[in-house]
Order: sequence, then C-alpha cells, then structure tokens
Amino acid sequence: MEPGLLRIGELSRRTGVSPELLRAWERRYGLLQPDRSAGGLRLYKPEDLERVVRMQQHLSAGIAAAEAAALAAAGESDADALAFDAGAARRDLGAALEAFDEPYAQAVLDSLLSLTTLDSLLVEVLLPYLHELGERWQRGEISVAQEHFASAVLRGRMLGLARGWGRGFGPRVLLTCLPNEQHDLGLIAFGLALHDRGFRIAYLGGEMPIESLVSAVDAVDPAWVVVSAVDAIRFRAFRSMLRRLARQHRVCIGGPGATEAEAKAIGATHLAGSAVDGAEQLARLAA
Repeated sequence: MEPGLLRIGELSRRTGVSPELLRAWERRYGLLQPDRSAGGLRLYKPEDLERVVRMQQHLSAGIAAAEAAALAAAGESDADALAFDAGAARRDLGAALEAFDEPYAQAVLDSLLSLTTLDSLLVEVLLPYLHELGERWQRGEISVAQEHFASAVLRGRMLGLARGWGRGFGPRVLLTCLPNEQHDLGLIAFGLALHDRGFRIAYLGGEMPIESLVSAVDAVDPAWVVVSAVDAIRFRAFRSMLRRLARQHRVCIGGPGATEAEAKAIGATHLAGSAVDGAEQLARLAA
C-alpha cells in the first residue's frame, strides 16, 4: 500500500464516522474517490480525509447532507455554508427510502439526530415526510411496496429511539390505537416527544381489542390514557366504552380523527395539532 493511503477502517477511526456512513457518502454523493488495491480494498487519500472533515463541519453547522457534501467536495468552509433546509433533508431521506436503500436512510437519520433536537426531527422531517408519503401513494406516484418499505423503516427507527421509554420517575401514560386502527406512526412520534418531556410510556400499539385495552388500563393504572385514530368513525363506534373509561381515568384523544366535539361527548381531552403540540399540551396539563 502506498504511503499516505488509508483503508476504510483507519479513515473511520480518524474521523469518527462509521464505515457504513462513509460508504453511503461515497455512493450517494461521490464525496470520496478511493483507489483500489489489487485485492479490491478501498484506499483513501489525504484529500478524502479532508473532505470527510469538512463534511462533518458542515453537518454540525446544520447543513442538509446533500448540500454539505457539495460544499465539502468543493472545499468551501463553514463561512460559505447555507442554513439547514428541512425540505432538503426530507428529500434526501425520501430518495433513500423510495429506492429501498435502508442503510443510506439510516445514515441520513444518524446525521439528522446529530444535528437537531428530537422535536425538530419529528416536526420538520419525519411527520411531514410521512404525510407527503401517504398523499403520493393515494395519487399513485409511489407503489404500495415503496410506501410499506418507508413506513417499516421509519417505524423501526422510531421504536429504536423509544427503547427504555418506560423507565424513569415521571407520570406514566398509556398509548393505544382503537380496534381496527393500523396507523400508529403518529402515536409513536407523540410518545417519543412525551418521553422527552419526562413521561414514562406504556405503548400498546395498533389494532388493540377493546377488552384488552380496558384490562391493560386496569393493570397499568396510568396517569393518562391517550387513544388515537385517523378516522372519526372509530371514536364514534367506541364512544360509550371510552365514556365509561373516562369516568375512572383521565383520557385524551388524538390523531386526525379526533375532534373537540368528540372529546366533549366522551368526557376526554382533545390533543390538537402535531405530535409535539400534543405532547406539549399534555405536559402543561400534567403540570
């Protein structure tokens, strides 16, 4: 090996960037231009190391990955960097997911998590992207497979962030979807935002049978029960049960199907707005 050339493991060690993310930057943006050994191993030059360092600087300054790579490749400094563009971040994430490129999608999420708060990631990137994804699927612009793949990757990542969200000393909140309700990504995002505010989470997920929900509430005895649905008809179908539940526990309803009128009919609190808005509202109520 020529003097000054680095294998990917050494480049990773010097920069603190994982080999997977280095390969993703190379493949997606052409940021790195390695030589190849006789055995096919990537061999990186000092210029590659410098570009990785500049890429990290731009990312730390809040630049979206695609723009950061372009600036790093051009050798521009932080003074020339542009402000963070949430739209560019969504497009970058969407391009990876819709190309079934799970490793790169995870790399994009890794970069975003290192740059911004959880609230910003949810409100400015993940939730708007999921909304756009659903609309594009309805218009036939993406396939069922692409929609399922993207949803599965993001659900897995959010549940990974949720690991341990039942620990702590704050009030315990039980989160559940109503029977036949499969859309739970907004509820997971709400749980993440709520845990970030000190709450403990007990998560039942989607399509919860009503008898099991009642049993779980009795067993957990949470400070709050939050019920989600995307269709108002689900709340109307189970209004009498929810009303009985609300007589014994503090109940909130949320999701696109929830309304202030339905909350009054149940005797519950309506959590309006985004997942983060709802978490902030419940935190104020708990205080």
